[in-house]
Amino acid sequence: MSVRAGTLVAVPGRVSRRRREALTGIGLLLPSVALVLAFTIFPVGYNVWLGFYAKHSLRATSAWVGLGNYTHILADPDFWRSVWLATVYAVASTALQIVVGVAGALILHRRFAGCDFLRGVALFPYMIPTVIAVFVWRWLMNDLYGVIPYVLSALRIPGMPEAWLTHSTIMWVLIVLSVWTFFPFVLVNVLARLQTIPLELYDAARVDGASALRQFVHVTLPQLRNVLLIVLLLRGIWMFTKFDVPWLLGFGGGAGEAIRTLPVFTYQRSFTYYQAGMGAALSNVMLALLLMAVTIYFVAFPPEADETDG
Repeated sequence: MSVRAGTLVAVPGRVSRRRREALTGIGLLLPSVALVLAFTIFPVGYNVWLGFYAKHSLRATSAWVGLGNYTHILADPDFWRSVWLATVYAVASTALQIVVGVAGALILHRRFAGCDFLRGVALFPYMIPTVIAVFVWRWLMNDLYGVIPYVLSALRIPGMPEAWLTHSTIMWVLIVLSVWTFFPFVLVNVLARLQTIPLELYDAARVDGASALRQFVHVTLPQLRNVLLIVLLLRGIWMFTKFDVPWLLGFGGGAGEAIRTLPVFTYQRSFTYYQAGMGAALSNVMLALLLMAVTIYFVAFPPEADETDG
């Protein structure tokens, strides 16, 4: 009876303590919630709201147009061309980054003389500022004094163009430049995963008579699956929304129209033609396209519940 009485006496104290702990937890979360609202939710919400207005980028006046910006965008052939160019650029550069990054990681995974030095050199393109990398490549590919066109013309390869920074070839230059700049991201992630694969798996495969190719297909690739899927998702999003590399490479040289991807097209609408409402609508469309692509991605590649090493 005395125990029950003590319990009854202690209940208000426990309730008060839990309430204080709950209030403390809510107080600690408030700064994070405020930051998310200020820097994520509000900009997205404001951009969605701005997409329904015809607004000049440098003037405070605006006019409600409803879905007018979106109907104009969907009827604009330049918009669809920019979507196509952004898709080609993102798919080709991401695929080649993964191929080059995985190949480089497989080579650098093995220990040999100078391995640590080469691992450092492989990261070099990723550490160079984008503006420097782009201008170096513009110099290397210049039609008059570029080193690469001179070497390719000296080799006399059939079908090789004489000029590379033209409307018909600048997309190839953009893709190669992007692969060279960003493949170290893939290399580092894949190399880190390779170093955690148990060697017993390869020993068992060799005991079963598996060749090097079959070991790669049946041991290495399954172990790299989750890393490659994350790399594919991140690099695909980043390349589709990439603005600085196409802008710096193409615009100012005369062939920018051939690599006017969707982010560049959106920038031009907002800051070249001063159509802030149209630019906001284009940004919203780009976000919707990315959400659709990410949804398809997760349906096609559902995440595994647990990654096993066996």
